[in-house]
This record gives sequence, C-alpha cells and structure tokens, in this order.
Amino acid sequence: MLILVAVGSGAMLLWQTLSGGMGQAGIAVSETVQKLNREKGVLIDVRDAADYAAEHIAQARHLPLAEVEARLPQMVKNKNVPVMFICTSGVRSSRAMQVARKLGYEQAFSVAGGMGGWKNANMPVVKGAASR
Repeated sequence: MLILVAVGSGAMLLWQTLSGGMGQAGIAVSETVQKLNREKGVLIDVRDAADYAAEHIAQARHLPLAEVEARLPQMVKNKNVPVMFICTSGVRSSRAMQVARKLGYEQAFSVAGGMGGWKNANMPVVKGAASR
C-alpha cells in the first residue's frame, strides 16, 4: 500500500512539473519568485478587494479579474516583462493569463495553486493591510 502511495505521489509531482510551465496548471511558486526577482516581473492579484485586503503577497498589485482587460495595459506598460497572476486557487488567474496573452503579453503566467500554493510553499503574506 505504501509503495502505491509513493508511486502515485511521484507520478502527480512529475505530471505537475512537466505541465507546469505554460499550461493551465500554471507556474510553480519557486519560478514565480525567480521571475519577480531576476526578471523584474510583476505579480497581480486578481481576487476581489475583500480577499486582497484580508491577505495578499507584499509585492502583488491588486487588479480584479473583471478589470484586467481594461486596466492591465495601464498597470504594466512593458509587454515583454513577465506578468504573473494569482488568485485563490488558480482558476481566475488562468483566465487573467489568457486575457493578458490576447493583449500581447507573451510572458503572462498563472501561479499554480494560487494563494493556497503560495502559503503551502511557506511564502510570506501580508495580513489585514489596506488594499492598494
């Protein structure tokens, strides 16, 4: 039984690694951090204002999903910079990524697992701060 669990876990990790870069699964938290730090990427939180105000990533800019198409070009003028979207679980951020790619942002990504994935990776969040 333990062998089956180990094989199953390994297969799931392998699948996530192989599909993580550009697919719907999104990019890993570690890759997101690298793009933020090394490539001066932009992290955009597409959750609603209340969720963002309750907790968010310090570097994240707030832009609700419904406003991405209209406001992203004002927020991120350089379409060559990596733009990572994050939400609660990865569903809204995947939609935001698709909108951004339609707008010409070729390096648009969705963070795998959303805020849950971010916190599971023991990455810091700001709690209770006012929304930007």
